[in-house]
Amino acid sequence: MATEYSVLYEPLLEWVYEQADGSLNEQVNLVPFAMEHNLARGAEYDLLQYAVDKRGLKAWSGLSHVAASLTTTGLEQVERRRERRNSPVQRSKATRQALLRWLWTMDHEGRHLPGVGSFIDTPEAQFEGSPLTADEIDRAAAYLLGKGLIDGIGTDQSRGPVRAYITVKGQDCVENYDADSTAFDRHGRGGTVYNNYMPNAQGVIMGEQQHFTQNNTNGVDPTLFAQLAGYIGQVSTTLGMSDPDRVELERVAQDLHAEATSPNPEPSRLRQLATQLRDKLLEAGTTIAATMGVQMAGQALAVLAQ
Repeated sequence: MATEYSVLYEPLLEWVYEQADGSLNEQVNLVPFAMEHNLARGAEYDLLQYAVDKRGLKAWSGLSHVAASLTTTGLEQVERRRERRNSPVQRSKATRQALLRWLWTMDHEGRHLPGVGSFIDTPEAQFEGSPLTADEIDRAAAYLLGKGLIDGIGTDQSRGPVRAYITVKGQDCVENYDADSTAFDRHGRGGTVYNNYMPNAQGVIMGEQQHFTQNNTNGVDPTLFAQLAGYIGQVSTTLGMSDPDRVELERVAQDLHAEATSPNPEPSRLRQLATQLRDKLLEAGTTIAATMGVQMAGQALAVLAQ
């Protein structure tokens, strides 16, 4: 359920913002939002608690209602979301990723040459709560075609193919680079060679104390990722998590450590695992140990954005 709440978190903040006309003092009843998203009866209380733990909302719950108002942190998050939504560059990148993932799904469902135009009617055809336009999708299809990630049939009236299928390169991009064509291109050019000497790379997680020397050509310095994994191994028992959640956290940390110390770490895999750890730490609460872990995850992920 926490995963569902994490998906609804930013839409909830923006909905409260709109209902309150941007005011930080207006109390907004959350029941209509819960009903709009088909949540179970009473789930609005858990959703509110999730948003309070994330510091985006302030609770005003009573016996007969559940209401909230935006915090300054929540207001900042809404503003950043709107900035992302209104950024042509970010919308373009998001459209390419979403379309390529959709074509991957179509291929695995056995639908050859689906109409690109039908993508607009899917739940995936949106960015930060804003529907993608037919023009944005057409531009994305033209870009993916130019990169050799898709192929298909075009017309004089379209920039890209109107019916398309994902190529082998496109499948590689989706499966190993989270459909990020920029990361896929970076890997294709060979990247930078890193010679990393990481003391005690196995750390507490594997119970070994040894040095690790790495040469990789993927253009990514994995040192911060290995350090993050080792840190999780040190503090996992202090986070106050349930045993199943703690075991899962440690498993993800071990996977991250294995990827970071492999001969050629995959950027998409590092991003996926580090993001999972960050989200699990955010769900764990606001202890000093969890906060430090979140900061370490952010620093590691920033390496991939450079």
